[in-house]
Amino acid sequence: MDKQLSIYGVEITQTSKTMKMKNKAEDAWQILRIQGEFTKGFDTFNQLKGSYVSIFGSARTLSTNPYYLEAEKIGRLLVEAGFGVMTGGGPGIMEAANKGAHNAGGKSIGVGIELPFEASMNEYVDLGVENRYFFTRKVMFLKYSQAFVIFPGGVGTLDELFEAITLAQCGHNVKYPIVLVGRSYWQGLVDWMKSTVWEHGAISERDFDLFRVVDSAEEAVEKITDFHNKYKEDTTETNF
Repeated sequence: MDKQLSIYGVEITQTSKTMKMKNKAEDAWQILRIQGEFTKGFDTFNQLKGSYVSIFGSARTLSTNPYYLEAEKIGRLLVEAGFGVMTGGGPGIMEAANKGAHNAGGKSIGVGIELPFEASMNEYVDLGVENRYFFTRKVMFLKYSQAFVIFPGGVGTLDELFEAITLAQCGHNVKYPIVLVGRSYWQGLVDWMKSTVWEHGAISERDFDLFRVVDSAEEAVEKITDFHNKYKEDTTETNF
C-alpha cells in the first residue's frame, strides 16, 4: 500500500513539474507575442506624419443611425482641418469615421482587435494593424493620437473613454482634448459623476475640465482645433 502511494506521489510530482514547465513556456510565448504586437504597431505607426484624432464608439451602430452620419461627417471635417483619423477599424461608428476621412482624401487608420463575433478591418481603413490584446491596442491609440472623440457606445467605448481621462488626470500623457458627442447620451453619466463620484470625494471638480460634451461634429472639431491652436506648438509628437 505504501509503495503504491509512493509511486502515485512520484507520478503526481512529475505531472506537477510538467505542468509548471508547460505554463512557463506558454507565458514566455505570450510575452513574445505581446512584444511582437507592440513592435509591429510601433513600426507601422511611427512613420505617420501629422496629427491624428482617435474616434471611439459602438460597433453596433447602423449606417442609418444619426450618430453614424455624424461620425462620417467628423471624419471629413477632421481631414479638412488637417488631422488624420484613427479608429478601432471595425464596423459602426468606426467605419463611419474611417469612411469620412477616406472619402475626403485624408489618412484613415485602423487599430483592429481579433474577435470571434466581429469582422476585421472595414473597407475604409488605409493603414492598419490587428491586435490580439485589448491593452496593446489601447496603447496605440493613446500613443499616436492628439485628441479623442467619443461617440455613444458600450462597455468597450467606456473603457477607452476612461482610459484617456485617467491618463490625462494623472499626468502620464501630454494634454489633449477629449470630446464626447451626443449630450442626450452622455449627460446622465456626467450627472452621475457629479452627484455621486465627486460628492463621494473620489474625483476633483477640476477633473470635469478634462473633457467636453457637444452635440455635433462641427462642435467637436471646433473644440479640438481651438485646443491645439491654443496649447500645442507641435502636434506631431507622440504622447510617450
